[in-house]
Amino acid sequence: MAQWLEQFNPVMQALIGTLFTWGVTALGASLVFFFKTISKSVLNGMLGFAAGVMIAASFWSLLAPGIEMAEELGQTAWLTATIGFLAGGGFLYLVDKLLPHLHMGLERSQAEGIKTSWQRSILLVLAITLHNIPEGLAVGVAFGAAASGNLGAASIVGAIALAIGIGLQNFPEGAAVSIPLRREGFSRTKAFVYGQASGIVEPIAGVIGAFAVIKMKPILPYALAFAAGAMIYVVIEELIPEAQREEGGSKTDIATIGCMVGFAVMMVLDVALG
Repeated sequence: MAQWLEQFNPVMQALIGTLFTWGVTALGASLVFFFKTISKSVLNGMLGFAAGVMIAASFWSLLAPGIEMAEELGQTAWLTATIGFLAGGGFLYLVDKLLPHLHMGLERSQAEGIKTSWQRSILLVLAITLHNIPEGLAVGVAFGAAASGNLGAASIVGAIALAIGIGLQNFPEGAAVSIPLRREGFSRTKAFVYGQASGIVEPIAGVIGAFAVIKMKPILPYALAFAAGAMIYVVIEELIPEAQREEGGSKTDIATIGCMVGFAVMMVLDVALG
């Protein structure tokens, strides 16, 4: 796989990687053709798994290589990582406050972001789209970093591992969008279309991320930390609260176990392959 990808330029590599993650989102969304409902316990486990993958990827695939790159570029590594990390979180904070969106299970009146008359279905999809912006950006930046040469710990194999990890957590995420939409009365086809559409932003963000870092090598460490900060923001602001919405009991235990499993899977992928 790595040898095959190396024949393409970094932007194309990022596009291929994020098209894969988008495709897995669509595959997960296709479960709506087989199931009309999804239990809260299963949904919590899915969200927990996604959170665990994103936490692990933030460190092993993004922050750690970014810190090593900063050192090799003669930057103050801890300062570069901190600035990039907080900037990534700040960016998602602004997007969260500006982009209209609505989380599953909430009333239309509880939509966040700028007030709008958009339909409830659009707002539900935009809530998941928020998750996918940093995911696509992370994959794009990882491929861009790998193309920078022998700089730091980044490698194309590590970028592939990150894309696989993001893809794995996108499968349950796609199902977590389409199946609840089906339960709300959408046709199977419409629920699938909306579910897979939530991942379309990943190839866009991936291409932008890869293009930016290969054109401006000094920002590579900042870009890696930025993507990590954005992903951690999503985990804390969106995924974990949604997974833990049920108070106590086995439902939240399943979310916690899912998070641990997701973290372990991404850690194995990155350490073993990257």
